[in-house]
Amino acid sequence: MRWYSYYQQFRGLFYFMSKDTFYFSHDYNSRNDEKIKFLLRKHGFIGYGLFWAIIEDLYNNANALRTDYEGIAYDFRVDVSLIESIIKDFDLFVFEGDTFGSLSVQKRIDERDSKSVKARESAHKRWTNANAMQSQCEGNAIKESKGKEIKERKVNKVNIIDIAFDEWWDKYDKKVSKEKAIVKWNILTNEEKQLALKIVESYVDSTPDKTFRKDPTTYLNNKSFNDEIIIRSATTSYKPNVSERNFTQLASLKYIEPKRD
Repeated sequence: MRWYSYYQQFRGLFYFMSKDTFYFSHDYNSRNDEKIKFLLRKHGFIGYGLFWAIIEDLYNNANALRTDYEGIAYDFRVDVSLIESIIKDFDLFVFEGDTFGSLSVQKRIDERDSKSVKARESAHKRWTNANAMQSQCEGNAIKESKGKEIKERKVNKVNIIDIAFDEWWDKYDKKVSKEKAIVKWNILTNEEKQLALKIVESYVDSTPDKTFRKDPTTYLNNKSFNDEIIIRSATTSYKPNVSERNFTQLASLKYIEPKRD
């Protein structure tokens, strides 16, 4: 059968194809080209198929093949005269020294390379923009994190100050003019607040009678926590000061209602 004969001739033509296949554009009306028509008249579709096989090799070899007709014929398992005729007789290829190529193939390679360069440039631009956006996002995240951390430190600092005052206020145990005392407390440095909190219990022990204990606002305003604290023992003879003596004398006086006539 004729179709089987054609199959046997083309079998050697495609056996060399590997799994890694590349593609090139193929004009769907190429067989209507005048040069191709002459090729078809002389060699039929066998010649037409061999022509495209040579084109494939040109694409695979940077559009340059040696004019080794015997070697090409051996690869395709066809007669040398057929290969030489296809390459030389129909003005389908151009020659330079001992190599030949195709103007059409070169045009398509140049277009493909140009598109590849543009594609690489476009991809590089996209990656650059993506990296820039990522860096900006990371920078914003770092700034946001630092801002949040600073804010949290400020909040925690305020909370520590408030807690320290409440603790000092409870230990001082003379509930007079708290709002004014808070104002004075906030003027103090952290070291002064720590000192006031540290010695408050000793000061309270030295003034068990709240009557003689300074008002909280006065104590903080005068920074009395820097003063020496004298703890009065039971065996120590205590001499009241003038204010204490006057207060004691006034407290001991009895009210005598005047006589009425």
